[in-house]
Amino acid sequence: MKLAPSILAADLADLADALRQCEEGGADLVHVDVMDGHFVPNLTFGPPMVQALKRRTKLPLDVHLMVANPERLLDDYLAAGAGWVSVHVEATAHLDRLLQRIRAAGAKAGAVLNPATPVSAVADCLPALDFVLVMSVNPGFAGQRFIPYALDKVRRLAALVRDAGLPVEIEIDGGIGLDNVADAVAAGAGICVAGSAVFAAPDPIARMRELKQVAAGALR
Repeated sequence: MKLAPSILAADLADLADALRQCEEGGADLVHVDVMDGHFVPNLTFGPPMVQALKRRTKLPLDVHLMVANPERLLDDYLAAGAGWVSVHVEATAHLDRLLQRIRAAGAKAGAVLNPATPVSAVADCLPALDFVLVMSVNPGFAGQRFIPYALDKVRRLAALVRDAGLPVEIEIDGGIGLDNVADAVAAGAGICVAGSAVFAAPDPIARMRELKQVAAGALR
């Protein structure tokens, strides 16, 4: 299981230390939630912040664009250093075109499914994807409770990917913690985003290692 701590849940006044904790805790990616105040209510990180984060870590930046009209902002985030970029199926009428642009820039291309968006929405574009992000909360706020039926979506998506014989990874984001990370991995999620479960813990580094251990046990 790849672990992608979400720095939105960290101390925003000391993100350099959050990046250090991610590296020491064995994180595989750093999840960066970009919110524009339109597609979701909150407003978070712009391209200059992504560029600053890129300078302070060797870990790939997993940039989740929760934005309206991602076509307009995509190139700025790619230029800022995003290594993985995911766009919401619900936010664009031209998903395939965006995925091609992401890959052409040398980044991994992902599509995001909101809780009510069916797996079938990405079925036809699987060959253009490196990963699919399944939201297990409604996007826009950190610290929400996990939506259990997201696990069924992960299972259906995993079966779809398996049947297609494609190397598409499945990521899950929202309410992931020690109580459900094993279930997420067993369902087929290969990447787990964890925010509050990591950065609200007394020892975020120890919590990252613990989450990876629990996930490894589920895989065994």
